[in-house]
Amino acid sequence: MRTEGTVPAGRGHDLRHHGDAEVRGDGAALVDLAVNVRAGTPPAWLREHLTASLGKLAAYPDGRAARAAVAARHGLPVERVLLTAGAAEAFVLLARALKVRRPVVVHPQFTEPEAALRDAGHTVDRVLLRAGDGFRLDAAAVPEDADLVVVGNPTNPTSVLHPAGVLAGLARPGRTLVVDEAFMDAVPGEREALAGRADVPGLVVLRSLTKTWGLAGLRIGYVLAAPDVIGELERAQPLWPVSTPALAAAEACVGPRALAEAAHAAHHVAADRDRLVAGLKEFAGRGLRVVEPAEGPFVLVRLPGAADVRRRLRDLGYAVRRGDTFPGLDEEWLRLAVRDRATTDGFLRALDRAVGRG
Repeated sequence: MRTEGTVPAGRGHDLRHHGDAEVRGDGAALVDLAVNVRAGTPPAWLREHLTASLGKLAAYPDGRAARAAVAARHGLPVERVLLTAGAAEAFVLLARALKVRRPVVVHPQFTEPEAALRDAGHTVDRVLLRAGDGFRLDAAAVPEDADLVVVGNPTNPTSVLHPAGVLAGLARPGRTLVVDEAFMDAVPGEREALAGRADVPGLVVLRSLTKTWGLAGLRIGYVLAAPDVIGELERAQPLWPVSTPALAAAEACVGPRALAEAAHAAHHVAADRDRLVAGLKEFAGRGLRVVEPAEGPFVLVRLPGAADVRRRLRDLGYAVRRGDTFPGLDEEWLRLAVRDRATTDGFLRALDRAVGRG
């Protein structure tokens, strides 16, 4: 296995393009396979819990209970937990607060970490993983002198789940290892998770509660790291960075009921993903290839003429995520969010029409 190697970050990709842009614009009611938020969320019990929190809006937010709940969920002391306005804020805090000389981002992956590092004045190097290797990580490709390494697990958009041992093996004295686990709760059993580990030096794990619970508009996530790192990030935050409803969501979404529901949902996602992948394989004769094994709530595909197919799908009422804004990918790539059986079947029929026009 080999990678494309370490390359300086260029300006050729729109790092601020996200899936929500695919479902906006002309006012059309599109079936959304572009945004990786679980459909049908937030559930009724969570909406009721958030509504109840509105009675506390006159008081300043108090995050102690939510922070303690997150710490208990991962078996950590509260000093190793920081609540944030979504995982995206955590990337900004890391970029601004940590003093690093050579940050490296492993791509293709979520683009906000690199964007945040650039905005903070850092020069960013990229490790580009290869499609021919299934976008699997070769730890030897990461430069030994990198003092900040960022990698997603499971990785958006490739849906690759890297072994926890391989990621932990990236740890070095003097290096901060950032593992974005925003989609880990969509993996049955959360296998290969590093959240809760306190034995990996320099480890920073990011989690999001917006994907599984449908809270992208509320903005809630958290950081798990050594107390000194948490302290640095906390000092970079503004006062009261997480709203009272978001704190209520954090506390609720790490409780026993929510964890059981998330585990159940993860198995459903896996079954729905298997159906989507099986359907996509029917297009192999027309040049479509699926990145496998897919382990996240989304699937990455390569298809000749994908940009045109994406536009045709939009005309047919379906939004999918373009892949060319991710470093390491080009216009032949699309990311598809996993949806229920009926939505998947409708999408596959539309895809047949969209590809058939080529």
